[in-house]
Amino acid sequence: MQSRLRVQGHPIQPMLVTFPLGLFVSATVFDLTDVIGGPAFLGEVGYWTSVAALVAAALTAVAGMVDLWDVPGDRTRRTAVAFNLVNAVMAAMFLLTCLVRSHSPQRGASAAILVTELVALAVGGVGVHLGARLMRQFDSGRAESGSLDALAGSTGEIARP
Repeated sequence: MQSRLRVQGHPIQPMLVTFPLGLFVSATVFDLTDVIGGPAFLGEVGYWTSVAALVAAALTAVAGMVDLWDVPGDRTRRTAVAFNLVNAVMAAMFLLTCLVRSHSPQRGASAAILVTELVALAVGGVGVHLGARLMRQFDSGRAESGSLDALAGSTGEIARP
């Protein structure tokens, strides 16, 4: 399967997934620091980091839906759909915490919000596992990336410097 959205031959969606996941982890760390007694502004930083992660997750979901259009209807498609659904569930859980916090003047975190974020990150861990499986399924027909065959051009010759 070839992704429609590519940069220099590499699919965009696997690259984009790292942004919301990293931002969600960062937001949880900020909120953890706020809950355990750190400076109060870290709760607001965690809130705005979650908002940025939700924007990144929306863009990633669009790229994922475009890629999903061309996935063959077999095990790979089921894995791709599960991957996108799991990531959507994680984003929805963070959206819920953002909506709860949006009514607070300081947008600080609470223990319940922190627990929800930790559960959402656990769901995201399942998404990482599914994403790795998906990449292995996409790469199953190609040469091993660590072998010399991966360096071969379209003629089968190894490019020499």
